[in-house]
Amino acid sequence: MINNKVSIDHVNAMNKNTMMAHLGIEYTEIAESYLIAKMPVDKRTHQPMGLLHGGASAALIESLGSLGSALCVDLAKQQIVGVEVNANHIRSERTGYVYGKANLIHEGRTTHIWQVDITNENNKLVSTGRLTVLVKNI
Repeated sequence: MINNKVSIDHVNAMNKNTMMAHLGIEYTEIAESYLIAKMPVDKRTHQPMGLLHGGASAALIESLGSLGSALCVDLAKQQIVGVEVNANHIRSERTGYVYGKANLIHEGRTTHIWQVDITNENNKLVSTGRLTVLVKNI
């Protein structure tokens, strides 16, 4: 279960000087079983033809699932590491924002699996993906 008592301001502050900050990823909601973040579709996240880069979508998928797993464990005793991410890109976007919603579909002792759907401002599916996270004792 996700620790949803952590403030949005705190998790967004953790992004300072990271790829998430460079891409403009901002977490907007933390619940017991899901997280939501938004990411701009602009020069930071475009590929050369002016479309949302698939790698930016994959980065949003991994960012959401990794934060979710970090909020599920005691980071003083465990660390989380993304070990596999996949994404299927359904439609293209040129401007605006995309929104990722990560749902925890498996919370085991050593692995977590996240399903992440990325939608546009009209709530149409842009990409869908999964992230597998390894939970290691330190």
